[in-house]
Order: sequence, then C-alpha cells, then structure tokens
Amino acid sequence: MSELSGKRALVTGGSRGIGAAIALALAEKGADVAITYERLAERAAEVVRSVEALGRRGVAIQADSADAAAVKRSVEEAVGALGGLDILVNNAGIARGGPVAEASLADIDALLAVNIRSVVLASQAALAHLPDGGRIVSIGSCLGERVPFGGVTIYSMTKSALLSFTRGLAREVGPRGITVNLVQPGSTDTDMNPAEGEQADQQRALSALGHFGQPQDIAAAVAFLAGPGARQITGTTLTVDGGANA
Repeated sequence: MSELSGKRALVTGGSRGIGAAIALALAEKGADVAITYERLAERAAEVVRSVEALGRRGVAIQADSADAAAVKRSVEEAVGALGGLDILVNNAGIARGGPVAEASLADIDALLAVNIRSVVLASQAALAHLPDGGRIVSIGSCLGERVPFGGVTIYSMTKSALLSFTRGLAREVGPRGITVNLVQPGSTDTDMNPAEGEQADQQRALSALGHFGQPQDIAAAVAFLAGPGARQITGTTLTVDGGANA
C-alpha cells in the first residue's frame, strides 16, 4: 500500500513497543520515518533497519522527551533529515504508579514533562513545518477517561490532559486542513505492560474481549488517522482498548 507515499513522519519514543509498531505501519504505507529514542540506541537502529527494508528512509534521533530543548531539537533534526514533515506522532510516554499520597516530586515532574509538556512542545515545533493537510496524532490511554482502580491517578491525569489539548489544537489548525487526533490504547502487550505481568489478569478482567491488545492494533489506528481516509476526522479520540471503557 502506498497511500502515504511521499509523506514524512516523526514518531517520538519509537524504539520499541507501540512506537516501533507505529513507525513500521507508517513505512508500510509508504512514509519515510524518523523516530526518537532516549537510551536504547540498538533497538532504535533495529527499527530504522526495518523501515529501510521496506524501501523507505529511516532515521533515529536521540532525544529525552523529559528535556524540553531535546524535544524541540528532535523535530528540527527530523525535518532536516527527511526534508520536511507531514505527520507527527506524539507517542513517547512514561508510567509511574502508586498512591498519590506517596508520589515523589520527581515522579510527578517526570510524568508531567514527558506525557504532557513534550506533546505540546513537539506539536508546537512541528506546526512550523507541517503543510496544509498535515497530521498530528497523540497516544493517550483509556485511563485518561476512566480510572477503574487506584494507583494510576497521576498517570491518568496526564493522559486526560491530552483530550482537551487535542480538541483545542484541532480548532486552532483546522483552517489549514491539519487534523489533530488522539488514540487511546488499553492494555497492550509491551515491555512496559506485559501480558504476563503481575497485574495482567486484573486488566484482562476489565476488557470486554478478555485479552491484551498488540502494538500493531494501536499502529493500525494511527496509520488510518494519518492517511487520506481520515481527512474529515479531527479533534476526536479513537479508543483501542478491547472494550475496557465500554
């Protein structure tokens, strides 16, 4: 498929899990793809090799999403390496659990910096380069709308913030034909939340389908929103959670 042929995409946090799957899904549809990574240089290089194996250009950019300057720099580096930017996927995110009463200032600051601030800064930097008809897709969480158990309050708050950011930014850039949407995964089998982890059974019990999703499930939703078939979809959310929020 080549519906994204000629498009250039940046996927933040693209060295593993959902981010890596998104990078490959966009490349499969014809896009050149840059990814950012924090520490896993070899994992990032593997993603780049997989993108290049599909006949597309791949670029890995080291950038800590908790570092405001690095976030802005990564967008500029992606633009320089790919010759422009048509699609931004704000995928980078972290999870820190535990009761609010026990949350450290360091954990609170990290969650806010990566899950909210980096999304705003990357989008802001990308808007200087996105053409009319460009795409911004952010990765939230089904916990941004419903919180069925304790211990994830601050994390859920950061993902909830993306709902209003998506709606507001969609209004601002709509006249340019740029769409802004949010994909909300549910329990997805990744290094951060393995399907055989300690709390996996509890999460499966919340799902209507009764099983974890795969990174490719999220990637398919992002690829759709990045494509021409989604040109009339903006300011909305696509929840891919196996019915956990049903």
